[in-house]
Amino acid sequence: MSDLERADAVYEALLARAGEGWVQPRKERTARILEFLGDPQKNYRVVHITGTNGKTSTARMIESLLRAHGLRTGLFTSPHLERFTERIMIDGEPIADAAIADAWDEISPFVTIVDAELEAAGEAPLTFFELLTVLAFVGASDAPVDVLVLEVGMGGEWDSTNTADGDVAVFAPIAIDHADRLGDTLEKIATVKAGIIKEGAAVVSAQQSAEVAEVLRRVAAEKAATIAFEGEEFGLAEQKLAVGGQLLTIRGIAGHYVEEYLPLYGAHQGHNAALAVAAVESLIGAGSQAISGEIITDGLQGATSPGRLQLLGIAPTVVVDAAHNPHGAKALAQSLDDSFDFDEWGLVLGVLSDKDGVGIVAELAPASAHIFATEPTSERAGDADALADIIEAAGHRVTVLPALADAADAAREWAASSDRRAVVIAGSIVLAGEAIALAEEEDWKSGWRA
Repeated sequence: MSDLERADAVYEALLARAGEGWVQPRKERTARILEFLGDPQKNYRVVHITGTNGKTSTARMIESLLRAHGLRTGLFTSPHLERFTERIMIDGEPIADAAIADAWDEISPFVTIVDAELEAAGEAPLTFFELLTVLAFVGASDAPVDVLVLEVGMGGEWDSTNTADGDVAVFAPIAIDHADRLGDTLEKIATVKAGIIKEGAAVVSAQQSAEVAEVLRRVAAEKAATIAFEGEEFGLAEQKLAVGGQLLTIRGIAGHYVEEYLPLYGAHQGHNAALAVAAVESLIGAGSQAISGEIITDGLQGATSPGRLQLLGIAPTVVVDAAHNPHGAKALAQSLDDSFDFDEWGLVLGVLSDKDGVGIVAELAPASAHIFATEPTSERAGDADALADIIEAAGHRVTVLPALADAADAAREWAASSDRRAVVIAGSIVLAGEAIALAEEEDWKSGWRA
């Protein structure tokens, strides 16, 4: 069996488990299997990231900055856009097929033991995400890495990733999301997310609402952790549009960085970069040592954020963004206005049924001249006709094309009829991954076929 086949077999084994939509507040079972494996998550330093939006982009920037320091890095994010090995990065590349297969062989005997213990206790077996977390910890240890940048799956306190002890706890902006599992107020959600703050850690946070900031300050004090907030101890001093991205001036915790190039669009990415810089300063030099000029330049220039305002096509311009909740949709709408020079946007929109379609439409529809309602390929996909009803009720024009290929074709044809039109595909991370694959397959960067 080839390494590719072995890795694909691992993914099939994971898919047979309860999926990522199944979440139970428990981290003890992940801790149990890690104990059998000798606690691999303790073999490197950890930067742990939670929040509602911006987690993955911030994580990727932190990883790039750490790699620019010459450190060997691991990065664990979710979900993936095209292939599951993207979720576990080693030194900037998806984990090798052989490495993920070897890690699975290493943990499999203990999966059987823990599953049996769970069954005896009347509990559900280990889940897709719990086992993926264990694979990430083992893969990072086997690499081995110096630092693992670790993105929370959901919440924080009881998430399986919280079996690791973060040297630095990073908080991206926190808003209402997953209210059925995390709580229906910002204070409740922040309390769950604050569970990643460990004794004596360093905490860095994006700007937050007053109630969220109060929770983070309280928990940091209880844990004897330092805390730094964007807008107070560090911040984004200036951002200017540049070709293919932006120039940022960042006031860090320890240093001042003037007109550094970030090859990503969107004002929110500038704020994510400031948060990433503060996190790296906190890990290296405990917030008292500035990042050297060459390292910060290389680290920010090397940052990527697939599926986040990613350019997929030209003539017409097509960008994709994984905005899948109202907060992300609002940031996207702002970025379309700030970062591009088009008169009209065609929006290809597809959402999952458990997401706030009404809220997403409310943020994105006003920025769109024509909306094409479609569906992600997922058992959780929202119905395109139901989405169209929401769009029409909000007073906007919509065309229903459930297959993404058809919706993208129609939107690109519409945009190609004018030099001042462009297309954005958004509403779901699943849809973003499909769009990226479709753009590559059809070579959207060669322009619209006349």
